[in-house]
Amino acid sequence: MFDEPSLGLAPLLVRAVFRVIRELFARGLTIILVEQNVASSLRLADTAHVLETGRIVLSGSGASLIYNPTVQQAYLGP
Repeated sequence: MFDEPSLGLAPLLVRAVFRVIRELFARGLTIILVEQNVASSLRLADTAHVLETGRIVLSGSGASLIYNPTVQQAYLGP
């Protein structure tokens, strides 16, 4: 489980952290990732859940949620 692993890190280190997470996943490990870096997280996720005030408001594959208009507007910008 990773809880905000990119918080406060320089962009170069953020990329390195996500690279390690991808490598662990590729080795067959289950990863639970809680992260505010929405774009990177959704690109990585098989399954994703969007929480608002502690409640799941959207669920789906990372690939589908990254193109969801609500997610794009609220978390990814134009």
